[in-house]
Amino acid sequence: MGVGVTGWDIVPAGVRSVISQVREAAAGMNAGIKLYGASVQGAMRSAGTLSVGGESSGSGGQAAGLVAVALGQFIEGTETDVAFLPLRASNSANGAVEATNAYIAGNLEQAWNAQRQAALAPDVTALLAAARSKAGGS
Repeated sequence: MGVGVTGWDIVPAGVRSVISQVREAAAGMNAGIKLYGASVQGAMRSAGTLSVGGESSGSGGQAAGLVAVALGQFIEGTETDVAFLPLRASNSANGAVEATNAYIAGNLEQAWNAQRQAALAPDVTALLAAARSKAGGS
């Protein structure tokens, strides 16, 4: 059994209230992330294009401009951090529910294990790969 487990005093109604607030905040975070992505894509489209030597290249006759390329690189560089936030909130909320349910059932070792698992940093690699696959990207 884990250290400090015997000192738990969980109030299930309080946990439900906090989990409800966390899930509401996570939904807002997800909506904000979608808006962020759409806004950056719009900015990339509006940033202008690049013509080399008077000739245009790329689809539609023009290549992406330098600002669009920089925005794309920024998105690629920060996507793991952006995906981490809602996944961490979800894992924490789910872990709190699992730990509370185990606590109510009297299984303190299972409660401690659920708490310990929820505290681990999530690996967003699989999440990002699935999102890319769903979007048809690479």
